Amino acid sequence: MVAIQKEVNPHFEDFLFDWNEKFQFLVGGYGSSKSYHVALKIILKLLEEKRTALVVREVYDTHRESTYALLVEIIEDLGLSNRIKSTVSPLQINFPNGSRIIFKGMDKPEKLKSIHNVSLIWLEECSEIKYDGFKELTGRLRHPTLDLYMILSTNPVSKGNWTYKHFFKNDLTGFFVLDDEELYEKKTIVKNNTYYHHSTADDNLFLPESYIEQLEELKEHDPDLHRIARKGRFGVNGKLVLPQFEVQSHAKVMETIRSIHKPILKNGMDFGFVESYNAVVRMAIDHDKKILYIYWQYYKRGLTDVELADDLEKEGLKKELIKADSAEPKTIAYFRQRRFRMAAAKKGGGSRLENTKKVKRFKKIVCSDACPDVIRELKDLTFKVDKQNEIIEDEFNIDPHTFSAIWYGLDDYEVASLKGHGAVAKGKI
Repeated sequence: MVAIQKEVNPHFEDFLFDWNEKFQFLVGGYGSSKSYHVALKIILKLLEEKRTALVVREVYDTHRESTYALLVEIIEDLGLSNRIKSTVSPLQINFPNGSRIIFKGMDKPEKLKSIHNVSLIWLEECSEIKYDGFKELTGRLRHPTLDLYMILSTNPVSKGNWTYKHFFKNDLTGFFVLDDEELYEKKTIVKNNTYYHHSTADDNLFLPESYIEQLEELKEHDPDLHRIARKGRFGVNGKLVLPQFEVQSHAKVMETIRSIHKPILKNGMDFGFVESYNAVVRMAIDHDKKILYIYWQYYKRGLTDVELADDLEKEGLKKELIKADSAEPKTIAYFRQRRFRMAAAKKGGGSRLENTKKVKRFKKIVCSDACPDVIRELKDLTFKVDKQNEIIEDEFNIDPHTFSAIWYGLDDYEVASLKGHGAVAKGKI
């Protein structure tokens, strides 16, 4: 093997020679040099061992100006272009020891069927590839004797993307592997046969300072892109519905509620059945400070009215006033027959928009960590946008049942805007 000397970014030195884990997941901001070091790592491996490496992007035609061009550039920089040959029809790179790099796109899945003995796959911009495509590629990774590796690289996107749900956590299902905040702090972590690597432009010592300054400027006019490009962090794409939403320990929330002078207590309920959820939320309002506290939840589906009433009776809610969805008068009537203090929430024209604005007027919304479904639905809740990328103020990225329950529970309570003269409590328990 030819001796190679190459200056690299220190943060990537260990990554270049770590082949202990089957999966290697690199996430980072713009200009962090993650793609460069993945390409260099593959070249070094294929010089050392005879392998077939597959490089995949969602669209095949994007390879020529990205992954292929990068690999050829590195080969030339290493002074190996006289030994490692590249072709453009088809896109392929061939090594003197028989190793080769082939390029495919998930937009032409039929091309994958002819691939054999691939022991190394690189998924560039893996967040753009569909989850089914990732699983298909995992099945294509096979060789009778060599160890198998899959390298995934991406800029971070929404936490709703499959890369986050697969390699970190899925709040909807309770699946958990790793807290992304831990990765941002430690920069590299090995877990579940996966090597995790996080990087930002600060890790690329070859970047001009002017480039980093451009990334910093995003903070003022595009905070979402700043999070992705500068910080290299997963998050929420879009405008948050409740930016004042925060989570505290249940003990702290209850202690604070007990300290409020005359707290206003409210209970709201949204009905569901097969696909949608029955959601009950219990709240306390600090009227003077305009703070909403959420301290209890009920969240189940697939129950009959009898089963639901039995459940809530066991939870001690029979004597509490519950404001519920007025679109279900028969269900409310049944609960009242069961001696529940349940009443229909009033609905006016444009109620979704008005209710959303009402909740947004609270200075703070503090949720107990004992309410996981409230947190899951509201912490990252964003507005939908139209084809012109304009916000639709009464539509959201998900159907938040707990948000509806909050609307109903606050039916007879008004939160004044900052221009107003204080909230008006029309009723309290």
